[in-house]
Amino acid sequence: MSVFEDPGHFGSYWADTYDQPGGLPDPEPAVEFLAGVAGDGPVLELASGTGRVTVPLAARGIAVEGVEGSAAMVAKMREKPGGDAIPVAVGDMADVPAPGGPYTLVFLVFNTLFNLVRAERQADCFRNVARVLKPGGLFVIETYVPNEADFDRDEQVRMRDVTETSATIRLHKYDRAAQTFLRQTITFDGTGVHLHPFAMRYLWPEQIDELAADAGLHLVERYADWDRTPFTSTSPSHISLYRLG
Repeated sequence: MSVFEDPGHFGSYWADTYDQPGGLPDPEPAVEFLAGVAGDGPVLELASGTGRVTVPLAARGIAVEGVEGSAAMVAKMREKPGGDAIPVAVGDMADVPAPGGPYTLVFLVFNTLFNLVRAERQADCFRNVARVLKPGGLFVIETYVPNEADFDRDEQVRMRDVTETSATIRLHKYDRAAQTFLRQTITFDGTGVHLHPFAMRYLWPEQIDELAADAGLHLVERYADWDRTPFTSTSPSHISLYRLG
């Protein structure tokens, strides 16, 4: 089994630095949007991580639960005010080992669907979401739209940071037929060489629609961002809402 099929792999590398300022988008627009479509709950976040979305949703009085592959990420959430009261199942999000349910809303944001690096597991995720949704419930997905200009070569090297005491480079290797890439972030400093591997299997919106349809979900809305900007052929990302039944 590839290390990228281990649901705890990402958190084992990134839990300690995941919430550092400047590294991730502001979660508030996502929280505002999701609160507006949550219905009477309960709701479930897949890959709930350090609670960047679940904690503020719970603070609004919404009954929210999580599924997270990394116990280290859950431990970070437990340190936040209110984070220790949110039910979280530690397990593979593709299996949706939900602690409660059925749910009015399940959501998977910040491109995390693509962290499932095998097509079969992406399909499993949709089928299992449909299993835990209430009739008429929503599955909300946020991902980027792949741009082939970003991977016009099979291998890429990008400089990330250079200081007097360290240097960080990022290398990508693409498999365009499989729609996957392997990324290795390498830092050289006075303590040695540090590797942070990462992989994704990316999908275009119409491919995600097909996964949803195969699971009994149908697209009801699609936006370019959390502010409900209309989605167009040039939008770099999308928020897609799928309804069960």
